[in-house]
Amino acid sequence: MTTPPERRALLKAVYDEAKGCLRCPLHETRTTVVFGAGNANADLMFIGEAPGANEDKQGLPFVGQAGKLLDKLLAEIGLERRDVFVANVLKCRPPGNRDPHPAEIETCQEYLWRQVELIEPTVICTLGNFSTKLLRGDSTGISRLHGVPEVRIVGARAVRLYPLFHPAAALYTPRMLETLRADFERLPEVLALGPPQQPDPVEPAFEPTFEPAFEPAGEPARSDLLGPIPELEPEEPPPPIEPEPATQLGLF
Repeated sequence: MTTPPERRALLKAVYDEAKGCLRCPLHETRTTVVFGAGNANADLMFIGEAPGANEDKQGLPFVGQAGKLLDKLLAEIGLERRDVFVANVLKCRPPGNRDPHPAEIETCQEYLWRQVELIEPTVICTLGNFSTKLLRGDSTGISRLHGVPEVRIVGARAVRLYPLFHPAAALYTPRMLETLRADFERLPEVLALGPPQQPDPVEPAFEPTFEPAFEPAGEPARSDLLGPIPELEPEEPPPPIEPEPATQLGLF
């Protein structure tokens, strides 16, 4: 079992690979790769569709209006963004916020499987149709599945999959917002079920390399967090860190 510092370092290695990814044409139009952010040891993981314009600029997932709603819903069940890990199916923004193409999902999904394998979440909330269909491996829509937990194998790990409507879809639809809020209220019960039984171990699909994460002199280490959490104060406030404007994320 990996320690929190090792897990953070291994995720950083995957991020370093993803930030230079040229596997699909989306690299030609992106501003930055949006790898994901949050607690590297989280029991709860959220997976959305793809970065939007704000995410593409800042290098962080769910930083627009949908992200603010996600934060609000988390607060209503006693959680904060720092308690979970948030990522998307695609790590680059599709032009004009169009839907992801099947070839893009197929090309990019390896990064997501590696995130799940390293973070080892107990519960994964899929947000919307694209992540739900990918992680369930079938075409059943979110309208029929939302709010119903089930055990699924994601990559090589068994998780409790809990499909939810995407927060963006609920921003301007009061009825959908009520449904999303009701589904969120059941999340603590799903988490309380604990991890499902894991399948027999198999050889890993990749061989991660361990490189200790660089910690600037004088800065307290936060081995449990991968990436800054917008508009949140750390538990032990370190000196302010100025993120690099072009290389974004400021994860490490």
